[in-house]
Amino acid sequence: MLGLPRPTLDVPVSLPRQTVVEQAAAPTLSALAFFFVMTSYYIIRPVRDQLSGAVGSQSLPLFYGAVFVVMLLLTPVFGMLVARFRRRQLLGWSYSFFILCLLAFVPAFMAQDRIGARELGVVFFVWVSVFNLFVVSLFWSFMADIFSSGQARRVFSLIALGGMAGAIFGPLVTKLLVQLIGVAPLLLVSALALGFSMMLLLQLSAQHDRQAGSRGDEAIGGSLWAGIRELWSRPFLRYMALLMLFGDGIGTLAYALVADYAKAHFTSTVARTSFYNDLDLATNLLGAALQLTLTPWLLIRRGAGWGLVLPSLVNLALLAVVALIGGGSFLFFGHSVPLLLAVMLVITRGFAYGMTKPAVDALYTRVPRETRYKGKNFVETAVWRFGDVVVTSAVSGLRMLGWSISGLALLGAGVAALATVVSRRAGWSPDLAPDEHARTDGADVPSA
Repeated sequence: MLGLPRPTLDVPVSLPRQTVVEQAAAPTLSALAFFFVMTSYYIIRPVRDQLSGAVGSQSLPLFYGAVFVVMLLLTPVFGMLVARFRRRQLLGWSYSFFILCLLAFVPAFMAQDRIGARELGVVFFVWVSVFNLFVVSLFWSFMADIFSSGQARRVFSLIALGGMAGAIFGPLVTKLLVQLIGVAPLLLVSALALGFSMMLLLQLSAQHDRQAGSRGDEAIGGSLWAGIRELWSRPFLRYMALLMLFGDGIGTLAYALVADYAKAHFTSTVARTSFYNDLDLATNLLGAALQLTLTPWLLIRRGAGWGLVLPSLVNLALLAVVALIGGGSFLFFGHSVPLLLAVMLVITRGFAYGMTKPAVDALYTRVPRETRYKGKNFVETAVWRFGDVVVTSAVSGLRMLGWSISGLALLGAGVAALATVVSRRAGWSPDLAPDEHARTDGADVPSA
């Protein structure tokens, strides 16, 4: 474990005993809540992906375009909810809405053959993408609201590890149950897991509201368009938006190629679901390994900024190698998979989930409360899905022009190089509040 310190919260001993116990338990409850969030998502994720695998990458621009339009329409709605309602209401209503939607999709999947994979795929792909972005983004906005920047550097890796455990457990549950009960009943299991998460988050919010100085019982207020406005006025959010686009470019490239592979090699819904499930399992095992070893050491010893820079360097080196050796095939979980797919999808996503995400969320503790919810949400929803539309359209166009895997990897390496530069600037953006436990010997700040 690289000699990691224990992730304590350093609560003052003068606080009431109940408050001290609640604060000490908050990281564990948060990790458990995130475990259920990610379990819920990773049960339905292969269900979504088997629909895109049924139609291939040519339909992904349509899928992502629909998601982007929905995200733009929902941005002011989310801004209105954040501005007018207290934190516990926002959490309860948002999670309850998605639970009800999961239940409503059950009969649709029972009739998938009659409805058609393309038609059902557009609707469910849009909904799952909204589910993922809003539920996960809201979770981390809440975490940034109840933990300080110093606490975040110590406990966010633990919390993310809980989510990574759920991201491993979810595919295992799916792999076991999809052969026994089929696809549609999996949505009921996902709804149950999300319900457990909601109860834990509401408990955490109630505990935090009892602490001195808590503002959880206050609506955040402000404009419903604040998320969009702050993107132009706050340098840190601009850097985050660029990193989102660059990272999305690499990840979506791999996803589009996987969709073509799945369409060509798997004809049944169960087989496609199982294949995507195996990819998710390998990705999350890597992410968990990072959470247990390198990520907490890096965030605590060197600062959250390095959690952005290092994955960008890994992507750059990885893509440069793929550009040189091309897309040879090898066996992966019993499947013959092009090298680019396994390398880019598993390693790139593993670093994104296992290192970049907790580092980004730790940095969000150093911005104003409105930015944590509205600005962060806009970057992680609308900006992300805008990148999906651009990248999938570009990949389709380049594939039609005859670009090889090596050529696409070389282009991706250029994107990774830009991401490295932006990562360095984002981690030490001048509009971030001082880190609560920033080191004074200059070790946390890279040389220009």
